[in-house]
Amino acid sequence: MSLIEIRNLRKEYPDAVPLEDVSCNIEEGEVISIIGPSGTGKSTLLRCINRLETPTSGSVIVDGMDMCAQDVNLPLLRRKVGMVFQSFNLFPHKMAVENVMMPLIDINGSSVKDAYEEALLQLDRVGLREKERKYPDELSGGQKQRVAIARALAMNPKIMLFDEPTSALDPALVSEVLSVIRDLAKTRLTMLVVTHEMRLARQISDRVFFLDGGGIYEEGTPEQIFEHPKREVTRQFIFRTKIWEYDLMYENRDVPGMLGELELFCSHQMMDRRAVRNTILAVEELVLSSILPALDRVKTGGVKLVLSSEEVGGGRQLQVDCTRLPQGKAALSDEGDEISSSILRAILRRLPEKEQDGTLCYEIL
Repeated sequence: MSLIEIRNLRKEYPDAVPLEDVSCNIEEGEVISIIGPSGTGKSTLLRCINRLETPTSGSVIVDGMDMCAQDVNLPLLRRKVGMVFQSFNLFPHKMAVENVMMPLIDINGSSVKDAYEEALLQLDRVGLREKERKYPDELSGGQKQRVAIARALAMNPKIMLFDEPTSALDPALVSEVLSVIRDLAKTRLTMLVVTHEMRLARQISDRVFFLDGGGIYEEGTPEQIFEHPKREVTRQFIFRTKIWEYDLMYENRDVPGMLGELELFCSHQMMDRRAVRNTILAVEELVLSSILPALDRVKTGGVKLVLSSEEVGGGRQLQVDCTRLPQGKAALSDEGDEISSSILRAILRRLPEKEQDGTLCYEIL
């Protein structure tokens, strides 16, 4: 018997039906990544597995337990299935170690001494042993998420569910959480991971589920899904436009938000860590040293940033164009202090300027 058996699962809401007919088997020790467009029921599927949501119809069998039965023992289920959410859900008035101890005491009935020792073990496992007495507001977002992972692991679950565990994090903090998830995958703990981090899905998964149209539209190994998808919607999602565009306006200069969108684009392109770092650094320095000073001079208009990603000779070529928007009159230039100029010279190669619209073109090295 498979560890998880799902048959004809359907979940309806008054205004939507995210899951129409989902069927699959998941074996013990498998790592499954769940990807797909927004609104296709990825999170709903996880929440049905651990009964945070009650399926409308169908069956979900977890380690021999019928999750759809009215008399299902939910406390026992929660011992078998750990879940990590997008938000950290830590108790702000309790220290990190206390947050990890709580389910051990409240659900497992462990003594305070045993719970404390187990909590320290799990905090050490996620690299936070020295933060045991810190409160959540003293931790970074990545550290909070690692405490949440430690709390789920402390229950010694047979299955771990991750629901977009990095989506609430700043780009700079994502890598520390992904590193923990990669390490867990190596232990052959059964895991289902809803993620937009395509590189992670490719690295850790035994199988990848692509959800669309109310069900598992396509499934396969990472190589099959990311290199040779068979169905059209999957191909469009995996090989979707390799162009990122952002209009940076004088009156709306959300640079952190812009960099967050850029980091997400880089993730979808499955770029390596160095390329992601250089790309974000290059765009940030261009914005701060050239674009914003130009907009400040005229106090109007904006600049369109266009990043294009192209496979060239087995590698990836990245080019960024900075184009003056029609309503703006600011001339773009290579301004900036010596530090900014040095950074830009190290990671950018200036390409011939497009004279018709004053676009600055660079290749990211």
